Parts: sequence; structure tokens; C-alpha cells
Amino acid sequence: MDLKYLTTFQTIVEEGSFTAAADKLHYTQSTITFQMDQLEQELSVRLFEKIGRKMVLTAAGKELIPHVKEVFQAVGKLQYLNDTLASCEGELHIGVAETYLCYRLPPALKAFVSKAPRARLFIRSMNCYDIRNQLINGSLDAGIFYQEVGGYSGRLTAFPIESFPVTLAASPAVARRFADFTTPGQQHKIPLIINEPDCIFRQIFENYLKDHEIILDHTIELASIATIKNLVQNDVGVSFLPRFTIENELAAGTLTEIKTNVKQNQLTIVYAHHKNKWISPLQQLFIDCLSDHKTYLHNGLTPA
Repeated sequence: MDLKYLTTFQTIVEEGSFTAAADKLHYTQSTITFQMDQLEQELSVRLFEKIGRKMVLTAAGKELIPHVKEVFQAVGKLQYLNDTLASCEGELHIGVAETYLCYRLPPALKAFVSKAPRARLFIRSMNCYDIRNQLINGSLDAGIFYQEVGGYSGRLTAFPIESFPVTLAASPAVARRFADFTTPGQQHKIPLIINEPDCIFRQIFENYLKDHEIILDHTIELASIATIKNLVQNDVGVSFLPRFTIENELAAGTLTEIKTNVKQNQLTIVYAHHKNKWISPLQQLFIDCLSDHKTYLHNGLTPA
């Protein structure tokens, strides 16, 4: 069986149509059709059927999907059989929570690039829910995100990297004016400056405000932690952030912490991959680099 037929089949499934697969693979439409006809003949089953103007998977075609993934995983293993850590090559696609990518991950990335100069590391700054979902559907090799997003039990293998506090931050001037965030039933004429709605620490704090009936004036939604911190330092509002993102500002006195009674005041970063995914030497090297640069790694994230 020609592996390129399986590649074409997998691409059709991923892209959603023969036309999109042809564009991605730089084939003609007739080439895609011919290859699928050949594959169906070799397997003696119909993989696609025409419904209206669309070609859709048959039951046999759906059943073939996991087997094709297993074939390519096996091919990947063969490609790495003679590799050593000093000569790791290939690609590694990783999604990382933006805050962790910016403030904690660079030392491990530096070590990885130094040890695997021929590897191609593709890093995407992503929302944690998107990382989880793309790990589950196989679009990413690995992900680094907050385990509090949940919803992946039984489908992903996740290793805790480290836990850290989240805190309500404000400038000293704002903290003096709005010092009480523990007494229920208050209204503060100050905005919350925070990430997008799917941000896990935003969700934690907004639930806290709701449960304690504490009302803030409005919400300023920004994508950049650096911009959020800058506005908070300039008395524009308050923010609820992982403490490691504001350690320098706290030490310098340009930001301060406001006491809250948030029960979920710790977050845990995990490194995860699909439970059925084979860990290549390249991915193991990345795990080892994480281990070498963290003091809280456990549960399997240690050098092999």
C-alpha cells in the first residue's frame, strides 16, 4: 500500500473536502480522486460516498481514521530509531499559555534550541482551552497550559510542571482607595483590566466577584499582559494575575497586592500530550529541558 494514499486520506479528513486537500497537497482534483479510488480498491471498501454535492466519509472511512494515525505514528518511530539527543531532527508543534510562554518558558527554550539546532520548533501562544482541544484532536504534539481548564481526563497525559499563586494587583494609590475586596456587597468605581473571557484566572476572579456580590465599574479587555500591567501601574484599574507575571513590579513597589478571599488562589501549569501519542526523542528532549529549568517538576517530568 502506498503511504501517499494514506497521507491523502488523512488530509481530506483534516481539511474537510477533496478540494481543500488538493490545494494543501498541491494535487489536481483528479489526482485526489484517483488515489482514493486506488485506496478503496486495495481495502475493498468504500471510504467516501456522495451526498448532494459533497463527498462524506462512510462508516468504514470513519473506522479507518485511527488506523491511519497508528500507521504514521509507527513511521515516525522508525524515523527516530537511530537518533541521539545530539542529532535530534524533525518538527515539534507546541501550544503554550501566553503568560507562561512570556515569563517562565524562555530558559527551557534556549536550552532546547542549543541541544537540537537542527530541529524545527513551532510554538503558538494560545488560549488554554484551545490548547486542550487541539491536543485532543491531534493538531498539536504537546501543550503547556493551566490544568484548571479541565475537560481532558482520559484523553490526555498531563504532567504538573509547577504551581503558583494568583493575586489581585493594583498601584499603591489605587490599593489605598479600594483596599477592601473581602466584604461582600460592595461597589467599586474602578475597572477590571484583564485578558479575554476564556482566560482561566479571569474566570476565577469574576466568579469570586459574583459570589461575593462585589461590583466593579466595567471591564477593560486586553490581550497583552504587559499592557495590562502598564495600565494598572498608572492607576487605571485593578487586575487579577499569576503572581509570577508581576514579581518585578511588586519588588519595585510600582504594584501591590490587595487581599481577597479567593479560594482557588493557586494555578498549576501542566505539560500534556495525547495519551496515544508516541513520545519521540525530540519531544523527550524538550521535556528534559523543562525538567532542567524547573524546581517543581514531578510525576514523570524528569530526564530520561
